[in-house]
Amino acid sequence: MSGRGNPWVGDLVHDEEADRRGIVTDVRGGTVWVLRPEYGVERWKSEHPERLTLLASREEMRDRL
Repeated sequence: MSGRGNPWVGDLVHDEEADRRGIVTDVRGGTVWVLRPEYGVERWKSEHPERLTLLASREEMRDRL
């Protein structure tokens, strides 16, 4: 994983493989990251968390509201 730290649930990331931004909604077994777009309901998975770049932590996202 790249960026400022290891992405976790609630964090905004850029998924290099999918070439899109998303929010981590789940981490399954420590090997599969489930993401959703910033706006919308669709989901996708990343089995390559090293290709996720942390853009904003959950705490930073909360402070934006």
